[in-house]
Amino acid sequence: MYNSIIKGLGKYVPERIVTNHELTEYMDTSDEWIRERTGIEQRHWVQEGDGNTTASMGYKAAKQAIERAGLTPEDIDFIVFATLSPDYFFPGSGVLLQDMLGVPDIGALDVRNQCSGFIYALNVADKFIKTGTYKNILVVGSEVHSEGLDLSTRGRAVSVIFGDGAGAVVLSRTDDRNKGILAGNLHSQGKYALELAVKDPGSRMPVKKVVERVNTEKDYIDYYPYMNGNFVFKNAVVRFEEAIMEALNDAGLSKEDLDMFIPHQANLRISQFIQKRMGLRDDQVWNNIQKYGNTTAASIPIALTEAWESGAIKEGDLVVLAAFGSGFTWGASLIRW
Repeated sequence: MYNSIIKGLGKYVPERIVTNHELTEYMDTSDEWIRERTGIEQRHWVQEGDGNTTASMGYKAAKQAIERAGLTPEDIDFIVFATLSPDYFFPGSGVLLQDMLGVPDIGALDVRNQCSGFIYALNVADKFIKTGTYKNILVVGSEVHSEGLDLSTRGRAVSVIFGDGAGAVVLSRTDDRNKGILAGNLHSQGKYALELAVKDPGSRMPVKKVVERVNTEKDYIDYYPYMNGNFVFKNAVVRFEEAIMEALNDAGLSKEDLDMFIPHQANLRISQFIQKRMGLRDDQVWNNIQKYGNTTAASIPIALTEAWESGAIKEGDLVVLAAFGSGFTWGASLIRW
């Protein structure tokens, strides 16, 4: 079997910056309220006319990752695209990215695992590489949240959290068994599915019924995100640590061996809680939720790219990526850089 290494990284966020102060124009909130509960100071949102969609932002991040890997689009064998906000209900954004790259006929797989989407996508791609199925796989996380948020006071607990953006990595084959992805795990707990969800429309509430409700009811309906915040927090801090320790144990390593922890950027308080529980220094944890908010499937590849660009990740470092989110789903990837 082969090993898989991250050969190139890229990221893209829209130009428009939305500060906490700007959100006070839409809802009863404050900069202090948002910072205290989430750690977020600003986020990037698409704006009308800028041409940004989930697929096009993924393309911009992917193009950068491919160039940094020293490859061309023709070298890519397969695409795994993680998002909860695809351009269309169907088809998925992966095939749109394939067309934008101009690479004929390669496979494109869409992953719909929300906040843990990139971890799921990376683990799937890793298995394709390890078994020799493909040599170079493009793994992308991209989200446009801003178009689907309730920007009233009613929706503030969720809407202040999310941002738009995209991140990408090129995962490539290597014969070096001491580098690349050393271990990974994926988990789910569907009994808590509706604790963090967008319920409508779907097969339980078809589009025609949602339209009828919109036209006849003034009450809040379920096409906006719902989150049981305290419950999600309590589960996240447990599952994050479990997934990280599982990956370390599978690789025969310990938390003392870690050089960098890059969590899904869900809430700064979650990251800080895990950091304290694991005894990690500030320079061993990469947080950028302050600047970007929660970009769901894009958050880890954006943070990973930013950490690498800054020099915080060096060759030989042991890096762990971990995520928890809707589903509930969670998982981790352990990488020797």
